[in-house]
Amino acid sequence: MSDVAAYPITSRAFIPLHASPAPTQRPGAERARTKDPLRCTSCSMRAICMPQGLTADELQRIEALICPSRTIRQGETIYRADDAFQNIYAVRAGSFKTVVMHRDGREHVTGFHLAGDSLGLDGVCFGRHSCDAVALEDSKVCIIPFHQLEAMCREVKALQQHVHRMMGGEIVRESSQMMLLGTMSAEQRVATFLLNLSDRLRKRGYSPAEFHLRMTREEIGSYLGIKLETVSRMLSRFQREGLLDTRGKNIRILNHEGLMQV
Repeated sequence: MSDVAAYPITSRAFIPLHASPAPTQRPGAERARTKDPLRCTSCSMRAICMPQGLTADELQRIEALICPSRTIRQGETIYRADDAFQNIYAVRAGSFKTVVMHRDGREHVTGFHLAGDSLGLDGVCFGRHSCDAVALEDSKVCIIPFHQLEAMCREVKALQQHVHRMMGGEIVRESSQMMLLGTMSAEQRVATFLLNLSDRLRKRGYSPAEFHLRMTREEIGSYLGIKLETVSRMLSRFQREGLLDTRGKNIRILNHEGLMQV
């Protein structure tokens, strides 16, 4: 289950991605890429979103495949449901939510994604995206043309295995979400959400005990299948029991073991 916290953002001009065509090679494109200061070799998320064990030549080839990072402003979409699938996206900084719309116009949050996560794999199956990907804050993504990635996977074994792991991770995430919604009480859902977030932050070198939520409580409720009021009530209860200290969107876990036992 993917969750989100705040990450530092470097401000750059917004380049809209929604409904844009796949990047094409143009004269000087390679030179422009080499000038991009945010390369894979210097990215703090490299250990999470890049395969391990690459040779210098393989890493250089993958870097040449990835388009320079682009800024997506808060509330903007990378893609929308039913858009043609062309690229996958690596979150370089910031955070996103993926949502599907019910026929009556209600929004259902299907996932939260943070730095190091990939977006867009939902489009692989049918050639079209099945959800909207919306920035929760000013964020950066690296754009990877999928047909070029497929071709390189046939030549770089470690990259092929990494893509398979990403797809497998999507299956595990969806299975975990089904279990969360089908078998857990409201308090267990909120506790699991916070514990998973804590673990993901720890793996990225951030504090697992103190963080700032970028999503609203309404969005958390949508993701967990409970009402906004229930999310607020559970957080207040955890605070009374000494498990958390909550101040708005700022969360501090006081008793990790106690939260696990909810």
